[in-house]
Amino acid sequence: MSSGKKKDSFILQAGILAAAGFISRIIGLLYVSPVARIIGPVGQGYYESAYNYYAIVLMISSYSIPSAISKVIAQKLSLREYRNAHRIFICAMYYVLGVGLVASLLLFFGAGHLVTESAVPVLQVLAPTIFVYGILGVLRGYFQAHKSMVQTSLSQILEQIVNAVVSIGASYGFIVLFMGSYEKSEVAADQSSRAVYGAMGSALGTGAGVLMALLFMAAVYALNRPMIRRRMERDHTRQADSYREISKMILQVVLPFIMSTAIYNLSSSLNNKLYSDIMMKFRHAAENLVAADYGVFNGRAMKISNIPIAFSSAMAAAIIPTVSQLVARRQLADARDKTAQAVKTIMLISIPSAVGLFALAKPITWLLFPDEDTIELATRILMALSVSIIFYALSTLSNSILQGIGRVNTPIVNAAIALLLQTAVLVLILCFTDLGIYGVVIATIVYSGLMCVLNQMSMHKALGYRQEIMNTFIIPLIASAFMGAIARVLYEILLMLTGSIIVSAVPSIAVAVAVYFSLVILFKGVTEEELRSMPKGHLLVRVAKKCRLMR
Repeated sequence: MSSGKKKDSFILQAGILAAAGFISRIIGLLYVSPVARIIGPVGQGYYESAYNYYAIVLMISSYSIPSAISKVIAQKLSLREYRNAHRIFICAMYYVLGVGLVASLLLFFGAGHLVTESAVPVLQVLAPTIFVYGILGVLRGYFQAHKSMVQTSLSQILEQIVNAVVSIGASYGFIVLFMGSYEKSEVAADQSSRAVYGAMGSALGTGAGVLMALLFMAAVYALNRPMIRRRMERDHTRQADSYREISKMILQVVLPFIMSTAIYNLSSSLNNKLYSDIMMKFRHAAENLVAADYGVFNGRAMKISNIPIAFSSAMAAAIIPTVSQLVARRQLADARDKTAQAVKTIMLISIPSAVGLFALAKPITWLLFPDEDTIELATRILMALSVSIIFYALSTLSNSILQGIGRVNTPIVNAAIALLLQTAVLVLILCFTDLGIYGVVIATIVYSGLMCVLNQMSMHKALGYRQEIMNTFIIPLIASAFMGAIARVLYEILLMLTGSIIVSAVPSIAVAVAVYFSLVILFKGVTEEELRSMPKGHLLVRVAKKCRLMR
């Protein structure tokens, strides 16, 4: 667990978690391509459809546990109430064991009411993972409350590695086992069955990854157990919270976290349901075509656009214990400073990421999903989704800040308003236009934009917080515009000379990073002190001074 001033920096801890998130998502993208080739677009559509409902049940039951637990335990740690902090940990464990078991059983036996018949077995394979994830979430939240993200980071990487290996192996193995051969059949029924079995194998990989992460976190906790006991023995807090009081506290914090996270992420499942039902029942589109298009949207374009949001998600996890402790000590001015620092940091990363994905959408998509049949559709969707990266980055962070300062119900209201409006937009587009899957893209942008605006307004009202504009938004946007233009021109030139997408894309991305780094410093969008506060900040400062970008 963390100790010392350097390790206490939430920017540094966010960087550690973000690096793990980035690595995990890259691993996820790398294995998605071979899995997609094994199970095909239809199988990927079945998997994504089942995964959406698995995700929403996970949100309701367990997904918010790390953030919620880190908040309440961090408040106790700030007061050096180590015994009460550990009592919260124990009580939270009992909570997830009960809720996780019920949620898993309901999802398993209720799968037929949520997804199409073909996707039912896929969802049933995913169901037990919810129970395992709840226990994992409590362990992650416990260490995050200590402002130590290393354990969670390593468990995330390990989870994705196992997920990748098992998903690829099980997808292929299930097809061979249940179909008798990997060879594709010309019979439609056999093609559908092949897709289902492959998707079931991919779902098994998700569960195997979570289980391995749990075993790792349990081992880490066991190693730290002697130190935890010593701290509790030195704790002279007179009043020990009863388990009844703790249970009430956990419910008061966890339930709003769950509701906020569930509604915030409900848009994906709801959009999938509306898109599938309207396109098949109202527009009379074929099920396999609807599943294939949604598989491209959610399984390819969305996965790529989610990579830059990893840093925002990490920052959100890292800032909760920080602002919770500041508010507990009534240090609101410091809470505002931390908020402004966090927002600026994620904008310095999210804005160029969005512009870069827009400018190089096709080569990036081709590098990760080299499929000639879907490359054009995936590219157009990714270009459109790029703006949502900025919106989601801001809204993810602001959600956690509002929860950390005690405004746990505000994100629920904001998410509900945004969800209602985006749903109306999606229904109108699907019913009265021929945009099809692009209607889901538009609805996603509308939702993320509304959440961003509503949360920013709520933070201003709650904290009296005003974000600096020029260095946070304008300069990164200008630098990113130059970066995107240079990267695109360089890519096209190299492509004409070499004819290779890889040879053209990799140096273009490297040049884009260097151009943005140089411009944002030359335009004085970031100070030396701010640069030093970032992960590997001292190295970045040395590079900037060596290149005479900074004095």
